[in-house]
Parts: sequence; C-alpha cells; structure tokens
Amino acid sequence: MSDLDVSVVICVYTEDRWEDILAAVASVRAQSRPALETLLVVDHNPTLLERLTREYKETADVRVLANAGPRGLSAGRNTGIAASRGEVLAFLDDDAVAERDWLRRFTEAYTDPRVMAVGGRTMPVWASGRRPAWFPEEFDWVVGCTYRGLPPGRVRVRNVLGGNASFRRTAFDAAGGFATGIGRDGDKRPLGCEETELCIRLSRCRPEAVLLIDDRAVIHHRVPAAREHFRYFRTRAYAEGLSKALVARSVGADKGLESERRYTTRVLPAGVARGLRDAVLARPGGAGRAGAIVAGVLTAAGGYVVGSVRARRGGATFSVAGIEGGSDD
Repeated sequence: MSDLDVSVVICVYTEDRWEDILAAVASVRAQSRPALETLLVVDHNPTLLERLTREYKETADVRVLANAGPRGLSAGRNTGIAASRGEVLAFLDDDAVAERDWLRRFTEAYTDPRVMAVGGRTMPVWASGRRPAWFPEEFDWVVGCTYRGLPPGRVRVRNVLGGNASFRRTAFDAAGGFATGIGRDGDKRPLGCEETELCIRLSRCRPEAVLLIDDRAVIHHRVPAAREHFRYFRTRAYAEGLSKALVARSVGADKGLESERRYTTRVLPAGVARGLRDAVLARPGGAGRAGAIVAGVLTAAGGYVVGSVRARRGGATFSVAGIEGGSDD
C-alpha cells in the first residue's frame, strides 16, 4: 500500500444537507486507512460556514474554509486543493458516505508512479427506497452514480467521475485545476463534466499518465425524491449535452467524445433491447426504460447542439485555474 498522505475535499453549499454533510465527514473519519485531513469547502454561504466552523472547532483533522473563487463546484475544489497538505487529493460528494476501505483502495493504486488519478464506484441510495421501475441503469450518471457500461474491476479509463475520485497532487501541478464555467453552480442548471475536461487535459500534459477506476472504492450517494422523476432526468440529460459541448470545445471532439461514442453505439442499444425484451415478457418498467434511454439520448444530443452553437458564437466561457499552495503550507 502507498504511504502517501491523503487529503479529502468535500464541497458544500446548503444547510439543507446538514445531516448529509455530517455523515460524509464521519465516513471519512472512520476509514481503515486514515486521511491526513478533511477539508470542508463552503460555497459562498456565510451561515453554513459559521455553523460548520462551530461544529468542528475542536476537531484537529477537519478544517472548514470558504470557497476563494467564483461560486460553483470547480472553484470550491480548487480552493480545497490549494489549502490541502496531502500528496493525494480525494473528493467526496457532500451527500454521500464512503465505505470503510474507500481510501485504502485508492492508495493501493498509487504504488505505481504512473498513476495520476483513481476513481471508484458510486451506488445510488434512492429516497423512495428502491430504483424507479422506469429508470435505466445506463443513465445512473444522471444522479451522480456509476452507470451500466463502465468496465468492472480496476481498469484504465479516459476519466474518473468527480464525486468519487482522487488525484495525485502532481496532476494539478502539471495540468492546473478544475475549469470554472463547466461544472455545477449551486442549484442552477445541473451541468457537469469538469472532471472529464481535467482528465483529458492531464493526459495531454502527461501522455504517460495512467487513470484508473477501482470498483472496490465504494461510496453510497443519496438520491433525493426530486431526482427520481422524469423531469429531472430530462433536465440533467440536456445539461450533460451542454457540458459535453464545452468539453469538446476545450479538448477537441475526438477526445471529448471518445468514450461517449462507445456508450451510444454499444451500451445504449443493448439497454433498449433489454427494456423491450422485458416489456414483451411483461416485466415491470421494461418499456419505460427503453423509452427513457431513447429520450435521454435525444435530449442530450439537443443540449450538445445548442451548446456547440453557443460556443461558436462566444456565448459560453470557462477558465482553468492554476493551483498555488499545497503540501508546503
């Protein structure tokens, strides 16, 4: 196992997730492979900042700080990176809890010096107690979870998924931080893909870099009731198309859509076929899943077209931050 120190960054923005935040921090503090520190980065919410500061004022391994950049997840992560001291940075969503061996699985992979990033498996915890019958596993990325079609085991990938991921600090030294203007901004439209853009940029800066997903590094991500409905499904799929257009603008369509081509030509047709088969066999939700896959593809494609047009007209901008500070602080 690697003896590298690990800093965990959890970006938070709303008091509505207070209990979730406490549970996320507790899961990090219970790791079989202890973290050096946990950083809670508060996104432009002074009340939450003050409340969390009081909550953890007697806790040496948890630090609370304000997002030093513009509002949004990317700037919050960059703030955490700059303030952290670990040689590896791990990121956990504020509404997720990590299994006990989460960090141990990450650090095992860093014994290979070529490994620059390691992601894990994110399992949905549905507010209703079970997956909606119509919701296809191929679209679990809509709710921030590992989706059907990703390869099992510890495997090399183009990019990790940001809510359950780790990076070697030198990855940020080489490629800079997360791009602002791509990812989420509080409760606004649910954009994403900032980790995809970073990983592609990293691979360009360091062609020898290895990026992995280890499905034994597991977290459990809460899916609120509002996200179990088709309206959110459609909104998130459209936002993904907008985000992919920004990524393609940044790194080129060849790399920006490399994994998506396999996903849309192999994984999704197989999902439609399974749904139709289940419908013929009178199994619950089969037709709904097939229809949701088709609707999701068309909606994401529409978002991509709109995003591409906006990018060509100069209506969409983003920037990449350099990361200062770190392990010498």
